[in-house]
Amino acid sequence: MAQSPQLRIQRNSEALKAYGLSRSTYYARIADGLIPAPFPLGERAVGQLEHETQAVISAMAAGFTKSELQDLVASLVADRKSLALAIISEVNSH
Repeated sequence: MAQSPQLRIQRNSEALKAYGLSRSTYYARIADGLIPAPFPLGERAVGQLEHETQAVISAMAAGFTKSELQDLVASLVADRKSLALAIISEVNSH
């Protein structure tokens, strides 16, 4: 049986530090679709998935264009639900 990926949540401050951007640039890039938007963890907390942050940083280091980064980010966000469902399915099968 294939093992589902382990998901690790980063709080926004941790993701911001990983990207090495100013707060305003960080949020501008989220608005432009260049960084995945965070998701709610509770009423006043949001987070991101660490593997998404690492994928975007790797793509930036590899020289992805703005359009390529936007495509990557859209794909990562679209995959969130399927990753979560795979983990839930694995837990329910035990």
